[in-house]
Amino acid sequence: MGRAVKLMIQIPCLNEEATLPRVLAQLPRELDGFEAVEWLVIDDGSSDRTAEVARRAGADHIVRLTNNKGLSAAFQAGLDAALKLGADVIVNTDADNQYRATEIPKLVAPILAGRADMVVGDRDVRRIEHFSPTKKLLQRLGSWVVRRASGTDVPDTTSGFRAYNREAALQLLVVSNFTYTLESLIQAGKMLVAVEHVPIATNPELRESRLLDSTGSYVRRNALAIFRAYVLYEPLRVFTIAAAAFALAALAAWSPFAVDLVLNGDSSGHVQSLILGAVLAVIAVQMFGLGIIGDALASQRVIAQRVFERVRRLELAAGVEPSHLEGEPGAERERLKTISL
Repeated sequence: MGRAVKLMIQIPCLNEEATLPRVLAQLPRELDGFEAVEWLVIDDGSSDRTAEVARRAGADHIVRLTNNKGLSAAFQAGLDAALKLGADVIVNTDADNQYRATEIPKLVAPILAGRADMVVGDRDVRRIEHFSPTKKLLQRLGSWVVRRASGTDVPDTTSGFRAYNREAALQLLVVSNFTYTLESLIQAGKMLVAVEHVPIATNPELRESRLLDSTGSYVRRNALAIFRAYVLYEPLRVFTIAAAAFALAALAAWSPFAVDLVLNGDSSGHVQSLILGAVLAVIAVQMFGLGIIGDALASQRVIAQRVFERVRRLELAAGVEPSHLEGEPGAERERLKTISL
């Protein structure tokens, strides 16, 4: 890629006035390969002083969502704003100080070298001390499932420490309400986006994660996110597997009747198993039909995504600014901007 013009470091936030100053204080203002490094804070409807703290700590741009819309919406809003603000490379990090800012050069190196469009920081969750054995196991299992769905080899698919070049960011459209990490990776794997991963170190835990109430909640929400992503991007495979399972169950239900008929010539006394097998067979056919319909809808989703990408490109070519771009009168730094969405 050579020398890029602008690196935008974006940080989605929800009530992070306590940790955000520490995170911003560690971010670079200069980086080899870039002419400018700017900071973008996405305030996801915080009820505390997150936006004010961000301004005082030197954030160049602030996206303020009117109410809490969730991490995925905040991430997507950040991407849209960063693109319109002229970013050539976008780094996403967290406001809880989990990721080390000193690892940013390593994260963007494959993009600057022209080898990758998207880079994911691998935390090596097995070595993170504050992760319980259960969470480590679930992280590894979930990452294996997402690798199968995305066709990538990223070992830490839930890592939010990521870098995107302009082309990758233009193509991403996350619709999940819970997490952008899984869906964006699966989406990237399905598109013409070269994905790499690099090992990174993390900071000690400052506080418990606010995304999850418990391990059970983590399992439910991530399992649902993975299943939803599979259904969106591989519907024919998902429903064909389900159809095959019901078909095998139908054959199992019919087997007593078939065995008795072949060996004993007796076809009586198997009404229940025949009815059960018929019901299961009908469900199998319905599952396969849903797979065909889902595959057709998936094709329409790809078309809609390409249209969305072209609209983004047209907006950028026309110089459309982020919505409600306002100056910050009286701010310490004249170039601070607030984007209210």
